[in-house]
Amino acid sequence: MRRMINAVELFIGFRYLRAKRRTRFVSFITLISLLGIAVGVAALIVILSVMNGFEGELRVRLLSMTAHGYVTGERGTLEDWGEIQQRIIEEPGVTAVAPVIEMEGMIRTGRSLNGVLVHGVLPQAEKLVSGRTVNFVEGGLDELSPTGKSIVLGRFLAIDLGVRIGDGVVLLIPRPAGDGMLEPKLERFIVRGVFDAGVQDHDGSLALVHIEDAARLMSLDKSVSSLRFLTDNVMSAPAISSSLQAKLGDGYRSSDWTVENESYFRAIRIEKMMMSVLLSLIIGVAAFNIVASLVMVVTDKASDIAVLRTLGMGPANVVRVFFIQGAVIGWVGVLLGVGLGVLLALTVPVVVPFLENAFGFQIMPGDVYYVTAIPSILELEDVVTISLAALVLTSLATLYPARRAALVDPAIALRYE
Repeated sequence: MRRMINAVELFIGFRYLRAKRRTRFVSFITLISLLGIAVGVAALIVILSVMNGFEGELRVRLLSMTAHGYVTGERGTLEDWGEIQQRIIEEPGVTAVAPVIEMEGMIRTGRSLNGVLVHGVLPQAEKLVSGRTVNFVEGGLDELSPTGKSIVLGRFLAIDLGVRIGDGVVLLIPRPAGDGMLEPKLERFIVRGVFDAGVQDHDGSLALVHIEDAARLMSLDKSVSSLRFLTDNVMSAPAISSSLQAKLGDGYRSSDWTVENESYFRAIRIEKMMMSVLLSLIIGVAAFNIVASLVMVVTDKASDIAVLRTLGMGPANVVRVFFIQGAVIGWVGVLLGVGLGVLLALTVPVVVPFLENAFGFQIMPGDVYYVTAIPSILELEDVVTISLAALVLTSLATLYPARRAALVDPAIALRYE
């Protein structure tokens, strides 16, 4: 059985880490290597934590006026939606279900004409599905009634139209008229509320009316566009959607938020991958510095290695001596980087405002970005993956210098000593 690292190898490996006067430059490179690894690991942990935070923030905001999933018919409408609603609510993991009628059209005031996406909703059911995250600047879902022709607008849509609570707007909705034709339907509504969902697509183009008003505009009678559902765990929505599809059969179509917003999250995944690759170059450069410093140590210690070989130390023992030296540099750098990275990732909400106040600038101004504070979500999986990758890379960096040390010929090294 192959021998493990012994006390002599440990002693010599640690002894070579201490600088002598003539090897101060080598020790300086060693220090730079250690700091480079620490900075690279810390930067990776912090950046990935921030990207996780933005991904979580985007998910919350995208789902603020939508739901975790929906069920609709093959033709885009549901007629017997009461029975289907009951079957969906009985699905394990589903906490709320709400019907919706979706319409696209134009909204007009005396001075402005804008495109608009109109959702016809049942106020009490909609509160359970999307009301948990939406901030109403004025009014609320309770203002919607089937007799008052009330409408609630997104914040930016209201600003573009220049309307306030109590003002009138006109909806122009194209509806099917048979033979594939469309006919325009105009109806006047009174603005009863303004919401802020925190997403441009919602705040700038979405309006809410009562589901009965929407059914009248679209001549749908008792039908709805779809049934949207909320789950107790947003990450379980794809599995629940697949289960509902299997239970409801071919006459229905079920989907979830991961499908509807796939492009957003694919973009974040690509950004995380590219940031990981770029920041990994820091660790890579530091690993090459370890190789360079160890090669110089081997050259400087050639006579010492020759003496050790003549005293009976074998090539494998020499390899382990220099492996210990390089591994200590790399592993200490990784541990420092993990500690610093975890600390910064956990304190990003405190550190960033401090830096903004100290330097007099705002990283994400509110008039440009929806998210004005940099979020951070530290995940154990990221920390473990980064740590293991850095440990493996720095350990591999020691193999060439250690092998080179083992190949030192004692006779040649001691010839001129």
